[in-house]
Amino acid sequence: MLYLIATPLGNIQDITLRALELLKKCDLILCEDTRHSKKLLNHFEISTKAISYHKFNEMQKLDQIISSLKDGLDIALISDAGTPCIQDPGMHLVKRCFEENIEISSVPGPSALTLAMSLSGLEGPFQFIGFLPKKEKELTKVLLKAFTYEGQSISYVSSHQIVKVIETIQKLDSSRPLFLAKELTKLYEHFYKGFATDILNEFQTYPPKGEFVLLIEQKDTQEDFSKISIEEHVKMIQEEYGLTQNEAIKYVAKQRKVHKSVIYKEIHNV
Repeated sequence: MLYLIATPLGNIQDITLRALELLKKCDLILCEDTRHSKKLLNHFEISTKAISYHKFNEMQKLDQIISSLKDGLDIALISDAGTPCIQDPGMHLVKRCFEENIEISSVPGPSALTLAMSLSGLEGPFQFIGFLPKKEKELTKVLLKAFTYEGQSISYVSSHQIVKVIETIQKLDSSRPLFLAKELTKLYEHFYKGFATDILNEFQTYPPKGEFVLLIEQKDTQEDFSKISIEEHVKMIQEEYGLTQNEAIKYVAKQRKVHKSVIYKEIHNV
């Protein structure tokens, strides 16, 4: 059987009793980084054999792991921190297990995604948009989609990218409420809440080092676009965000809560 086992984000005491039991009894542990995972395993005196399984070698090792599972071995999959397969290696392995009728079990535990949502104090639906693109054009497109989502949008951001992301949000929508969590459950855990300008100012006191979870909040008030025509609206969005006409049509449709065909027909007089 394959066990997907969640491990602590930072505080080593967040491991569950069931996770410890299975890590000890499994025949093999697949680790994203064995050097990192050994600290956890050694702390709890777990001697199970551990091998590396990460995005650079997962396809090469996939057949051998599937073969071992078919032979009856119990194998645990863990990531460096949090719940496996959420922006971490393991997706291909899980997919093959379903295809080969190999049993899978999940051992729940820490997840930065759900932890950030619970800490934000917000309710309603939320979507996880993973790691944000590095290129500015692609980043802008993803952020604009998040702005029109009727709920909260959560993403993971590295310390190398966080300033650029917040600056881009400031440029696109300076009145967008944000919640930012740094180094969850770790020594330097810190939360930032407010608008982009507030967060950029706070970076002066609490430098943006470590791993971040960004929550882009849904605005409480709905904008009134009745005072401008659809054509004016599309043109405004094109100029403001540097989008093509088709991209702007899609965005305007979401803002006005109508099908994009309605906007398209109005623009092209069809």
